[in-house]
Amino acid sequence: MNAVLQSTIDGTDAPLAVQGLTHGYDDGPVLAGIDLSLPTGSVLGLIGRNGAGKSTLIRAMIGLLKPRAGKAWLFGEPALALSDATKARIAYVPQQPEALAWLSAQQMFDYVGRFYPTWDAAFAKRMLSDWDILPNKVLGKLSPGERQRVDLIRALASQPELLVLDEPAAALDPVARRDLLREIALRAGEAGTTVLFSTHIVSDLERVASDIAFLHEGKLLLQCAVDETKERFARLWLPAHMSAAAPTKTLGQRRHADGSVSVVIERRQDGTWPEAANLPGARVDALGLEDLFVEIAG
Repeated sequence: MNAVLQSTIDGTDAPLAVQGLTHGYDDGPVLAGIDLSLPTGSVLGLIGRNGAGKSTLIRAMIGLLKPRAGKAWLFGEPALALSDATKARIAYVPQQPEALAWLSAQQMFDYVGRFYPTWDAAFAKRMLSDWDILPNKVLGKLSPGERQRVDLIRALASQPELLVLDEPAAALDPVARRDLLREIALRAGEAGTTVLFSTHIVSDLERVASDIAFLHEGKLLLQCAVDETKERFARLWLPAHMSAAAPTKTLGQRRHADGSVSVVIERRQDGTWPEAANLPGARVDALGLEDLFVEIAG
């Protein structure tokens, strides 16, 4: 199911919705008026460079951080005042799990599982075995990759309706990352789980995300379905003597050593490219998802 990512919020019954989300720290702004809504069953990949504000946005979305301005809702409830019933519908995995580090994996599961009516103990046990993690080993003594795997198992075993993952594959090896992506796709496809995950690994987006959102310098520059990107965006190259004709409203622009200019252009509503694409000597190049990310955030 493709998500329709909206620039304005028309309701707060979505699994996750934010409006006008703004935040910053002493050294400057981090988020600048984010509007976003995720329909049920969508898988949104939030992509951006390190430091783009992805973790801050996620924490503000789910009520772990009070933003300077704006609102966030989870299943229709304010993110900063969630009921216990709504919390039980949500699972979140931070980029660097550290909680309950003095417990073993099994002890942590036994404790956390009491808070989730749908806790799947058999799944948790099977995944520990599949990922070669000793259930009685203290979490604080696990490697970063093992610790992240345990937290992912914890999140998935709760069978959430909304799964929020912050750089979930950062410490995983290729095999574990493949297993995780397959599980995300399975949950979204069969159980209708809504998924939000941040990443800078473009190949992960292409495998499981139905939609993408580009976060750059605290702003959402682009929101669309993954399968729309190749048709909707392209790179326009103009030689030096034509650089003045480059569109001024673009998602990205580069000036090269020889004076030529390349810009990211978007198809207009009638399906045509901006006028500059038709100039003699201009060249329009197709952009893959990774190329588009580099052009926007590079």
